[in-house]
Amino acid sequence: MTATAPYTTSLYGRRTAGLLVILTALGITALFSVSFGANPLSPVRAWEVLWLRDGTEASHIVWTVRLPRTLLGMLVGAAFGVAGALIQALSRNPLADPEILGVNAGAGFAITLGVGFFGLTSVSGYIWFALLGAGVATVLVYLIGSGGRSSVSPEMLVLAGVALSAVLHGVATFLRLIDEETFRALRNWELGSIARTGLDETLVVLPFLLAGLLVAIMIAGSLNSIALGDDLAASLGTKVGRTRVLGIVAVTLLAGGGTALTGGIGFVGLMVPHIVRWFTGPDQRWIILYSALAAPALMLAADVTGRVIARPGEIEVGIVTAVIGAPVLIALVRRRLASGL
Repeated sequence: MTATAPYTTSLYGRRTAGLLVILTALGITALFSVSFGANPLSPVRAWEVLWLRDGTEASHIVWTVRLPRTLLGMLVGAAFGVAGALIQALSRNPLADPEILGVNAGAGFAITLGVGFFGLTSVSGYIWFALLGAGVATVLVYLIGSGGRSSVSPEMLVLAGVALSAVLHGVATFLRLIDEETFRALRNWELGSIARTGLDETLVVLPFLLAGLLVAIMIAGSLNSIALGDDLAASLGTKVGRTRVLGIVAVTLLAGGGTALTGGIGFVGLMVPHIVRWFTGPDQRWIILYSALAAPALMLAADVTGRVIARPGEIEVGIVTAVIGAPVLIALVRRRLASGL
């Protein structure tokens, strides 16, 4: 008892400190997001017009352009971050995220089909294609990686996800090349951006993302048991099959909805759960909570970076996160402990 008490106190202190750090980072990045752009404002001025719409040009820029963009970045950041945490917990694979396991590629491929063959041009039109593609890709990766067995190794999941992503990206690229005019609208979308989606389109997808977050919260406790192995989890009373199905539903809603809004933004779901695990330990309830707060901060920081370094233009947030995430993935692969959570 005396040995565990200091550890519990230390863990609680680390979690509290981490939560304060993340909330501070989220607040700062949100303020910077409404401040910087082609027409930069000082953070003080941006803060003033957030509280008082005075009809000036600065007020118009903040309220009609940057604030909706900031809210979108926070929303899809939370979606991708929590989706990554769920995938890592369900597969017991620390190298998993919606991009690497092909979930985003499945959603993107389905959207490509919706645009090319059904003439869909808005988020409200192809959101169902995105969700269907994400769900099918998630199931396919698991089936391919398991090879018909009841269990699947983390390495096989990664290989299956990378292979499926390559196939889907290749077919989608082929379709775009043979009919460039039809798929012209997808050219910039596939790079991953939060700049071209309006508030109305965000509101269309919002119920799906909120539903995915709610399901993730519901199964968070059961994920702690699954981390011990399916057999032990079942002996502890956890309904493993139900938890996995609900997890797939949550990942589909979060990754599919996020991809429909912003295109291919990868590595957020890979990096964030690893970072927050330093503060939270292995408890999935805390990991999901932290991921829902830390991922939006990372998304906004990447977006602001792309706007600042390429002013008066900008670099899509998906490119910035890829530049950051690729070295992180390499570092994780080289770690001995990267084979398990």
